[in-house]
Amino acid sequence: MDFSLTDEQTMLVDTARSLFAKECPPSLVRSVANDPAAGDELFTRHLRDWVGLADGDVVDLTLFLVEAGAAVAPGPYLATAGLFAPLLIAAGHELAGAAIAGDTTGTVGVAGPDGVWAATRAPARTQVIDLDRVEHVAIVTPDGVGVTGASSVTSTTVETMDLARITSTIEVPGDLSVTPIASDALDAALGRMALAVAAELVGVTRWMIETAVAYAKERVQFDKPIGSFQAVQHTLVDAALAYEEAAAAVAYAAMAVDADDLDARRAIHVAKASAGAAARGAAKDAMQVLAGVGYTWEHDLHLRLRRAYADDALCGTGAWHLDQLAALMFPDRSGAPR
Repeated sequence: MDFSLTDEQTMLVDTARSLFAKECPPSLVRSVANDPAAGDELFTRHLRDWVGLADGDVVDLTLFLVEAGAAVAPGPYLATAGLFAPLLIAAGHELAGAAIAGDTTGTVGVAGPDGVWAATRAPARTQVIDLDRVEHVAIVTPDGVGVTGASSVTSTTVETMDLARITSTIEVPGDLSVTPIASDALDAALGRMALAVAAELVGVTRWMIETAVAYAKERVQFDKPIGSFQAVQHTLVDAALAYEEAAAAVAYAAMAVDADDLDARRAIHVAKASAGAAARGAAKDAMQVLAGVGYTWEHDLHLRLRRAYADDALCGTGAWHLDQLAALMFPDRSGAPR
């Protein structure tokens, strides 16, 4: 399979990387930890124009989200373009057009208290990101998708590792009006959500590995750069291999979705599980290589480490996705996935 980018995709990546380098410095990410509204201008002035990627090729959206992940971009872009808009498009909801145009923002409530990323009748939804920064929340139920005002739901903020993204638990309104959605369309939307988060994880992983490699070239011990020591080399090579596998898995899954390939569902599960594992491994390895420097509050590594672990749990853990993959690959005797 050819993973080469087209000229237009290369321009997209270059533009996104330049945008985040200029408009999303570490100082902005850090400021969001104290004031969640500090990241609003990044979205309203710059990222709002890119929400339309949610209605195009998934490959293009994932390329953009990789760069957003590397920058630990705060604000409602992932929630709106990666989660909310795809769900509304799949449901044919009347707000889908406004979401795609960047005229409104939203997030989703899918997982119940058990954290399983699937429709449920539970009275609460967990893992609802950026509820305080958006206008709407789309709640998934077995009967369809209900959209309500984000400020009107009863919510509780949940403390997570990610300082640049607020996570909440919400109560499902008793009078929620839902728009029916076909099960296949819902599965496809949930898959796109997982793939969007996986793409962000790939960007986070890339930053951590590049930073660790750069430090290993500069840090001298016993009169030699620590990158010349075999143990450090092997650690970084293993991390790089995991990153390349995850990046390829995300790219393949996005291409499979765009091509409406029958392998798309399995590819998405592989992508999310691989991206989460690569990010967790890179976080551990980068922290070990940077040692005392990496543990400091002043270093930017902890911003990525926090995003890595938070995203690993969002839209289904790696273990859950591997279980879903196993069910697709090894159906029970009735021929249906378990």
